[in-house]
Amino acid sequence: MSIVKIKDKTFKTSITEAEIKQRIKELAARINKDMEGKNPLFLGVLNGAFVFAADLMREITIPCEISFVKLASYQGVTSTGKVKEVLGINEDLTDRHVIIVEDIVDTGRTMKQIVESLGTRRTASVHVCTLFVKPDKMEEPLDIEYAAFSIPNDFIVGYGLDYDQAGRNLPEIYTLYEE
Repeated sequence: MSIVKIKDKTFKTSITEAEIKQRIKELAARINKDMEGKNPLFLGVLNGAFVFAADLMREITIPCEISFVKLASYQGVTSTGKVKEVLGINEDLTDRHVIIVEDIVDTGRTMKQIVESLGTRRTASVHVCTLFVKPDKMEEPLDIEYAAFSIPNDFIVGYGLDYDQAGRNLPEIYTLYEE
């Protein structure tokens, strides 16, 4: 077990880089099969999903495109409960198969807002792909077709996820650790 200190908090390794990479390969294989012949548009949610989106895209073998949207709802280690769109979607999504790529779905509020926003753009289909889901914290009913990990309601950092903008560069997932 590795311990890291980020700002005023201590974290311990909970998911290794090898485990993450393996799950991403498995997700990509499912997406490649499900989306064959559909040229999906992957829509990465910044900032947290950029590492996951990059690794996922390297495993996708079907024709596809990628774009990004930026939303914010976190401050420190807790959600503010308010989602504000920072950077919107510029692509024409008419008749497109869209796969939202998110780092983590916990309450589901952010994902619900994105799905509802896409629903007004005449998409052929909308799918959710997330690295992590916290089922015990979920407040919104969502169909999450592609989830690499189902995790407890712990605060995590690494692999693109941050604590107050720090720790995104860590190659593994670390859980908040109270000594």
